[in-house]
Amino acid sequence: MKKQLQIASAFIGTIIGAGFASGQEILQYFTSFGLMGILAILVSTLMFSYMGMTLTRLGSRARARSHGDVIYRISGPYLGKVIDYILLFILFGIGVVMIAGGGSAVSQQFGLPFFVGALIMTLLVAMAVVNKVSRVVNIIGSITPLLILFVVAVSIYCLATVETPLAELNAIAAEQTPVISNWFMSALNYVSFNIAVGCSMAILMGGDEADEKTAAIGGLLGGLGVGILILLSNMAIFSKIDVVAAFDLPMLKIVSDLSPTLGLLYSFILLGMIFNTALSMFFSFGARFAEVQTRRFKVFSLATLALAFVLSFVGFTGLVSIFYPVFGYLGLLLMAALLYASIKRSVLPAGEPALSAEDAGRF
Repeated sequence: MKKQLQIASAFIGTIIGAGFASGQEILQYFTSFGLMGILAILVSTLMFSYMGMTLTRLGSRARARSHGDVIYRISGPYLGKVIDYILLFILFGIGVVMIAGGGSAVSQQFGLPFFVGALIMTLLVAMAVVNKVSRVVNIIGSITPLLILFVVAVSIYCLATVETPLAELNAIAAEQTPVISNWFMSALNYVSFNIAVGCSMAILMGGDEADEKTAAIGGLLGGLGVGILILLSNMAIFSKIDVVAAFDLPMLKIVSDLSPTLGLLYSFILLGMIFNTALSMFFSFGARFAEVQTRRFKVFSLATLALAFVLSFVGFTGLVSIFYPVFGYLGLLLMAALLYASIKRSVLPAGEPALSAEDAGRF
């Protein structure tokens, strides 16, 4: 059970990144639909749970050392190559966004130049990314409980202190601009985007667990946990929508209003979640091109991080507006392949080695 919870916690930490911790993702994808946003969250929770279980189970079954070990087997050499390249694009793109997010968070909270925060985040990820998978899982999982504690506490506080009538809150929420106009498509896009982001790390976590059932339960619990956190965060933001609607970081605003000291602590948790996501992205990206723990992996990862640091100067807001809307739609192809593989188990039979990089002709 301990291993299952460890995988679940790491999966949550991989999916729940800086956008969630800030509250901005939840505001745009769910809160902006008012009470209908709760239905969208329920749909998302079901999809997250199923996809989390599928990813970790397939990773364990294939003894995966990179996402390619699973993707090529379930999709074939041609479609697999398309999905593989999409995932690589997403991994690197989100990694760059997170480095920029570190720069923006440090600049906004502490008044330091952008490059200082971006450089600190790059160096921290560089020191951690060369560790093996189990250590990465431990690092990611160790920060996640702090965020969960804050989200639960803030949600209870917001619901206990809400004074604005429900109808008025719903009207204000409806005035916010959603990322997608339809609530169901918004839920689907949100899951698709996040599964694409977390796919590689989830497969690696499954590949590091020999028992397929343990890996699957861990992924299932992780997906359920993600859904619960989304619901709690949405309830907090919705109950204070009249106060936080104009802020880029609504959750940080709520916590700071509660206590400046807690606000400072939450800002560090926000930076921790940025680190979580960046670490997951660059570790998975490097594992796709070189065997983990080898000198080639370390050199490649450090070179990738150096490039990401340079590209981060495009700016956090600019990078998000460029990458995020595209990733959600690109991820639909991956979700379709995963659904097919989970239904037709013969695509990746238990005990059969996954298609190698050489067999797939990936390079």
